Order: sequence, then structure tokens, then C-alpha cells
Amino acid sequence: MKPIELGRMRVHKVHEMDSPTPLLMNLPGVTAEDIARMRRWYDAPGEIHPDPEQCLMTFGVHSWMIELDGKRILVDACDGNHKNRSIEAVHQLNTDYLGNLARAGFQPEDIDMVMCTHLHFDHIGWNTRLENGRWVPTFRNARYVFGQRDYDYFKANPEGEAVHFEAFQDSILPVMEAGQGELVEADFCAHREIGNGVWLEPAFGHSPGNVIVNAQAGGAPAIFWGDVIHHPIQMIRFDLPFAFDADPVTASRVRQEVMARAADEQIMCFPAHFRGTSAGRVKRDGEHFRYEWVRE
Repeated sequence: MKPIELGRMRVHKVHEMDSPTPLLMNLPGVTAEDIARMRRWYDAPGEIHPDPEQCLMTFGVHSWMIELDGKRILVDACDGNHKNRSIEAVHQLNTDYLGNLARAGFQPEDIDMVMCTHLHFDHIGWNTRLENGRWVPTFRNARYVFGQRDYDYFKANPEGEAVHFEAFQDSILPVMEAGQGELVEADFCAHREIGNGVWLEPAFGHSPGNVIVNAQAGGAPAIFWGDVIHHPIQMIRFDLPFAFDADPVTASRVRQEVMARAADEQIMCFPAHFRGTSAGRVKRDGEHFRYEWVRE
């Protein structure tokens, strides 16, 4: 897709893969009424069916590249290639992610900063790549920003978080050992001038240290919400616990708060897992919300 321009900021999407899973496996409790309501504005063939039992929750997996004032900031680094994972669908991948990065106009050495909304496996994998049998930073000139809370949690909790701990070992620790990683608090500011910049904001719940990335540069505000919201059905059922939420009650509250702010402030949204162009705007829809995608 073409880059989206918001004032001085340009945002590019770098696709890795689409990953389909049964909807009710991730979000039990969705009803046929919920699906019918969502189908008024989102109905993806092969994914959405009137019967929730037959619906898929297909995750689009991609990074966002922010160009601002000569800096290039990559938000979330997808799954990565050649990595051993206990989830078969992402085990030993061999995607054309770096080719897609090049087609967007960038080489790995062009990236100045990598920001991870949280440290789950599908947001950190391309932090490193395999080189002569070793995991080395993919973006050799970049400063990598990791949240302190998530870092401390996943470092100390290998049991019960197997797939995330696998990723922590091959996609976080090598970056820290190379001296390119920086642990920051959830209110870290990457780039700031009066009224504008790129900064983190706490959005705890999905993971212990989950954050969102805010950005603005002389134009409309933007939000990169990571895994606060995974799929359009959560615009309607933001109350339901999601399978990978560490703190489901907090995650549901944060989800609703983020959607309300995005709708009321007309923020351009860059979801981590929506399909299609992914980018768009949240709109209020009675007691619920709906989503309007940016068209190519």
C-alpha cells in the first residue's frame, strides 16, 4: 500500500504474513448477533461466517515504519525467520519480510530505531536474524527500545510463557548482548518537540508492560496500538477476555478506553493485526464501535 502522510510524518506498512485461527479459540463468547453486527461494516470472505463456530480470526502480521524528521522508526518486528517455536504455525518460518521492507523503500541498515509495543513472539521476531549460526540484530544501526516491565517479566517467567520465552532468548537477549537494546519506562519519549513527537503510553493488560505508540508531526495524530485490539470483532465485544491477555479485566478496560479516545479525537489508527490496508479510524456505533479502513 502507499504510505500514509500525516503532516511531516509518513507511515509505511511492511507485511509479513496472515495467520488464521478459529475465532472462538481466541475469543470465546462471541455470538451470532455480534457477528451480524460486525458484518454491517466488515465481512471478509473465507474468514467471517454467520455462525461464530465457523469464523476465523485471521491476524495480519506486519510492522509499521514511521518516517519523521529524517528518522526511521520501525514499530513491532513480527515473527522472524528460521526460529524454533512451540506453535507450529510460526515454527521455522521463511517469509519475504525483508523483501517487503525493501519494496517499501528501506534496507535493514536504514532503520534508526525499533520500538516494540510489547515482547510477545509475534512482535519481536525480526529484531534478530540468523547469521553464521548466531542470532544477530537485523537492524544493525538501530537503537532498540524495550519496555522495562515486559523485559523483567519475561526474563523471570520462562514457565507458562514458553513461546514468548523462546522469542525472548533469540530475539531480545542477542540485541541486549550486542549493546543495541535500551530498557525504558512506559512513558518513554523517542522524539519530541512542542505538540509533536513519538512517545510511548502505558496500556498494560495484554502483557504486563504493554504500551501503545503515539505519534504526531504537524498533522493528524496517530496511534499504533499493538495488541490492545487484535480483530474488528473486539470493536463490539471489547468486554471479552482475549486468549493471550495476561490481565483480561485490565486489557478489556484499556481496549474500550483506547477505542473511545481514537473515535472522539479522530485519531488515525495503525493496528498490528487488522487485515487489508489495516490503517483507519474508529467510529462510535451506539454502545459499540466500528472501523473504517483507509482505502488504497
